Amino acid sequence: MKTVIYSFSGTGNSLAAAKKIAAALGETELVPIASLEDTAGSVLPAAERIGIVCPVYFSGLPLMVASFAERLEPGSAQYLFAVLTHGGGGESAALRQLDSILRQRKGRGLDAGFGVMMPGNYIMMYESPMGQKQQEILAKADEEIAAIAASVSRMEKVALPSSLINRILYMLIYPWFRSHARTDDKKFSVTDACISCGTCVEVCPAKNIGLVDKKPVWKHRCELCCSCIHTCPVKAIQAGARTEKWGRYRNPDVTVAELKMQKKDTS
Repeated sequence: MKTVIYSFSGTGNSLAAAKKIAAALGETELVPIASLEDTAGSVLPAAERIGIVCPVYFSGLPLMVASFAERLEPGSAQYLFAVLTHGGGGESAALRQLDSILRQRKGRGLDAGFGVMMPGNYIMMYESPMGQKQQEILAKADEEIAAIAASVSRMEKVALPSSLINRILYMLIYPWFRSHARTDDKKFSVTDACISCGTCVEVCPAKNIGLVDKKPVWKHRCELCCSCIHTCPVKAIQAGARTEKWGRYRNPDVTVAELKMQKKDTS
């Protein structure tokens, strides 16, 4: 049975989850959502199962994922599922947002929705878990991903989780995120440690970074995925004074090369 999984990932959590689910299912095509940004019109996957794997941002969907969902045409697919990675909650509201977009635009919602806690990466507010704590979170996530893959393989109907607190948080903070995400890259800066390697340009899923005089410049169409900060090999990119002291995070099962590939059409 053919499966297509569309994924969006900043520091690799969602990409790692998508890869593991794909490996468990077999006969699965992984398509980076960022690779479809330059294409117009509807997205028409030819598959019996369709999945969306992405992180939760401010109790909702990344802007690129919300836009993609409006273009997705499930067609005759038998099963539509989503897996949302998060650093500590919000998945229920984000899943319901995705379900609502699909129902309003396409008349058909999710057959199953799942959340998986993984190390948070929003370095603009906090430091990612490190050491033993990180390993524990990732080990538990692997168990949950394996269970999700088994459920998807059986095409089980799974009701979307519900949380009044998540819903309230979504109503309070997601509008702020939606209005600020694109231009909040004004908080990013680069130090003299920059080696002009261009890694930040290549990993940015939104194509939001260019090099001017061999230094990164942000173009104000940011997704706030923080990939540029976390993948800089010399920690030259900062988002305020606190980030200089904080460690960087990339999912250990995803390479920088794989993050770079997200912008490219892999079909």
